[in-house]
Amino acid sequence: MATRNAKTAKVNDGLEWNDLLRTEQKGRVRAGLTDGSILSLGSNSELRVVQHDSASQQTSLEMNLGKVRSQVVKITQPNGKFEIKTANAVIGVIGTDFFVSYEGNRTTVICYTGKVSVTPLGNAKVVQNSGQATQNQMQVSAGQMVVITTEIPPAGYEPETTPPAVQLASIQDTNMPDAPPPVRHVHLVRNVVLTVGLAVAGWVIAVTQLNTNAPPRPKGCQPPNCG
Repeated sequence: MATRNAKTAKVNDGLEWNDLLRTEQKGRVRAGLTDGSILSLGSNSELRVVQHDSASQQTSLEMNLGKVRSQVVKITQPNGKFEIKTANAVIGVIGTDFFVSYEGNRTTVICYTGKVSVTPLGNAKVVQNSGQATQNQMQVSAGQMVVITTEIPPAGYEPETTPPAVQLASIQDTNMPDAPPPVRHVHLVRNVVLTVGLAVAGWVIAVTQLNTNAPPRPKGCQPPNCG
């Protein structure tokens, strides 16, 4: 099952900024963005769409729990960004294919292609890193992995390797058993198309349309006192 703001996600549901996507044990969601990027949300996961503007290439997501794979097109706009935040890390990219999971105060980032920057937050520590450390930031390239947690494991720091089996498992955890329906580009350039509601092999695949304009102002709110 897949939900949007605690309500069952349906085909062509509209999404707004700050909407929360959630999947249960037998739910997965794939989102095709109009800039060509693809998000694949695994089971038992929560992802908040904080912001997405394809024209300016400004995307901000929050991973509260679970696993997501992001296949991101190259950022070409001067102030463009694609960023995923967990409780203890910030992951930023220019254009790449990568995986993020957050479970038990532990953020795991695996890069499949391109490069990913990972920055620990607060008192979080890097306990595994096969990438390159630059001050407080990790640069993770294809085939590399970084693990960040607020609790150091009893056995200490883990080996700086990325086993092929771990990469394969991460792909399988976010993979769809069947391809979703083709992305339907709508007239608004900033719109995003996700997909929801087709039962395939026991999973729920979702396709939802995302309204990526800024959230509406509250009634009675007038500039310049409004966000």
